[in-house]
Amino acid sequence: MGVVRVEIRKFDGSAHRAFPATLLGRDEHGTWLGIPSGTVSDTGKVYEIPGVVLVPHTGWWTAMFNAAPRNTSLYCDITTPATWNDDTVTVTDLDLDVRKIRLTGEVQLVDEDEFAAHQAKFNYPDEVVQQARAAAQWLLHAVRTDQEPFTTHFHRWLAHVSP
Repeated sequence: MGVVRVEIRKFDGSAHRAFPATLLGRDEHGTWLGIPSGTVSDTGKVYEIPGVVLVPHTGWWTAMFNAAPRNTSLYCDITTPATWNDDTVTVTDLDLDVRKIRLTGEVQLVDEDEFAAHQAKFNYPDEVVQQARAAAQWLLHAVRTDQEPFTTHFHRWLAHVSP
């Protein structure tokens, strides 16, 4: 298992956040990266609760599955498709997010206001807007209807970083 640098950028190419992750493996859903508790991002944020990030083989999103007791069990960022360069994966955050609340099971689309503001600020091309909205709708449906890897499949990977 090696270390992968995860770089998340904004549409203008500026850095949003970055952090080291442990390459756990790959399967039919994508590449699974572990975030052990104590991981520190380049902004100084400390990940106190472990999680795993799924970078899909294709798609305009990434997903972070958080261990309990974190209230957000799943947080999906709508992003451009991931690009890999050796041990670095880079995505562009497009602001829309889908999250699942642990206690209630509620699935929410969040940050639509940020998406609208950045769509104007960064002049997102129509194709980017369409792909982002389509990815958000696909994720909402997949999570709400208990499709994998959003239901139980991720537990196998989360076990590698959770006590």
